[in-house]
Amino acid sequence: MARQVTELARFLGAQGAVIRVALTRVRGSSPREAGTEMFVAPAAVYGTIGGGQLEHRAIEAARAMLRDGVLTTAMDVPLGPEIGQCCGGRVEMALTRMRGSDKRAALRRAGAEARALPHVYVLGAGHVGRAIALQLQHMPVRCILIDPRAQELALCEASVETRLSVMPEMDITAAPPGSAFVVLTHDHGLDFLLTAAALARGDAAYVGMIGSATKRAKLKSWMRAQGGLAGFDQLICPIGASGSRDKRPSLIAAFVVAEIMADLTSETVATSPAQAGQGPEAGHYHDQKGASAR
Repeated sequence: MARQVTELARFLGAQGAVIRVALTRVRGSSPREAGTEMFVAPAAVYGTIGGGQLEHRAIEAARAMLRDGVLTTAMDVPLGPEIGQCCGGRVEMALTRMRGSDKRAALRRAGAEARALPHVYVLGAGHVGRAIALQLQHMPVRCILIDPRAQELALCEASVETRLSVMPEMDITAAPPGSAFVVLTHDHGLDFLLTAAALARGDAAYVGMIGSATKRAKLKSWMRAQGGLAGFDQLICPIGASGSRDKRPSLIAAFVVAEIMADLTSETVATSPAQAGQGPEAGHYHDQKGASAR
C-alpha cells in the first residue's frame, strides 16, 4: 500500500483545487463504511465511495463547488430507488475544498492506514508465489514475498516487498499479530517447518500450505512426531482448492487471494476489539470464513 500513498501524493500534488468527499455517517446498508474518503478535481478523481449514483452525485456536487467557489457543503443521500440504488441505507457526506494543510493531513492518514495494514507473508517465490504477489499488490495488505533464492525473487514483477531470507521461520516469528501466511516453497520439508511455525503462533489470521490431502496428512504426522498439533485445525491445505480444477498459477493465485482476503476481512475480524468500527456495514458484505478447503 505504500504505492497507494505515493499515488495519492502525486494526485494531490498535480491538482490545484481538490474537494475531499468523506462519508461522515452511514445508516443501514451502504457500499462503503463511515470514514471512507474520495478526492475530486475538475477533471480527475482519486479513490471511491462505492460507485453508482451515490458516487456520481458526489462528484457532480464537488465539481459544482469548484466552479462556484463554495468551500464546504454536506449531503444526505438515501440509497433507494429514487437514485437508482437498492442498498436501502442512508449516507451522510461532508464535501470540503482542501487547503494545503488538508492535503498534508490526508497523506498522514493514508500513511497511518498503510502502516496498520495486515501483513501477508508469501513464503516461496516460485510461479504460484509470484502470481499471488501480483494480485496482493492491489489488496489493502502489506505483502512480503520471502525466499532464500535471490534468482527467484528477482523474477517478481509485483510492487510488493521482497525479502531474501535464509531462515524464513524467523520472519514468521517476527511477524505482527493477525498476519496471514501462505507457504509454498520449493521444498516439502521447509514447507512443514514454516507451516508448523505459523500455526504455533496461535494468532495468525490465515495459514495455508500448498499441496494435497496427502501432504496435509503427512504434515499432521510430522507435527505429531515433533511433539504436538498446535493450531493444526486452522490450516488450509490444499490452498485455493474450492474454486477450480485449473492448476495454472494465476488461477490458483486468484482463489488463494480470495481465501486470504475473506479471512482478513471477515465479520469476526471486523468486529474484534482491535478492528471495531472498521468493518463493512452489516448486511452489505458477508463473511466467507469456513470454506471447504479447510
